[in-house]
Amino acid sequence: MIKRLISANVSDIMKMSAIELKQSIKSSAGRVILAENVCSITPQIPDITNSEIAAASGADMILLNVIDLFDPHVSGLTDDESKDFVNVLHKLTGKVIGVNLEPVDESASMLENQLTISKGRHATVETFKRANELGLDFICLTGNPGVGVTNKQILEAIKNAKKHFNGLIIAGKMHGAGVDEKVISEKAIQEFIDAGTDIILVPAVGTVPGVRYEDLNTAVDLAHKQDVLVMSAIGTSQETSDIEVIKRFAIDSKIAGVDIQHIGDAGPGGLANVENIYNLSVAVRGKKHTLSRICRSINR
Repeated sequence: MIKRLISANVSDIMKMSAIELKQSIKSSAGRVILAENVCSITPQIPDITNSEIAAASGADMILLNVIDLFDPHVSGLTDDESKDFVNVLHKLTGKVIGVNLEPVDESASMLENQLTISKGRHATVETFKRANELGLDFICLTGNPGVGVTNKQILEAIKNAKKHFNGLIIAGKMHGAGVDEKVISEKAIQEFIDAGTDIILVPAVGTVPGVRYEDLNTAVDLAHKQDVLVMSAIGTSQETSDIEVIKRFAIDSKIAGVDIQHIGDAGPGGLANVENIYNLSVAVRGKKHTLSRICRSINR
């Protein structure tokens, strides 16, 4: 029997296959916290990683942003450690580790100037293969502001990822990513599901203009009927908002039935305010489970 992620020891988590990890998240009943961080800049505490800070603040899953898989650099690690950053972060945090890969659409109808990113950040067959070599637990197919990621290209990326990556696939948009298209589309969600994504990514209500409760409810119902999980995202710099705002996002997303709650990286040093990660966790699952995740030794 697979342990739910919010109760699992590190020794349990490190042995989980992708299928087992998905079941472990599902059995946690909407109480899994994912914290994103920019790993290429000086962290909040310069001599340790943002991943360690996030883990100590209540995160179960760590998502690295703006990392080049062909030339990885994680601030707080040495150059040699950065080359093997997944195994190193597993040992330091005991958490599930993933990265953002961006399905850029060069023909996208942009609302702003399109930014250029390195090849190691693009969602391609080569980066999916590299993600496998590194031992990543999951990849997140989404877009940073101004990059020009479209639902059309996310769909193509899912198809390629299914062929070349063995971990979990999260797919969707936290915000517009600079593109003039609807962020949540029932048609796109169904296409992502049909292509084989494991987890649908949608914005938390209150983070993106025009994303309503009914949109989130529809996305969750559609995904869950087909045994696909849902992650809500606070990806619009509101990860630095007042604690009461974070709590509202948390409860609204839990009411809708999401399986994972994401908190973004726009705070000091490329990480959300640590008190917001902690309070998101407490709002979603109470102090008992929050303390369990924070205090449970990585040697168990």
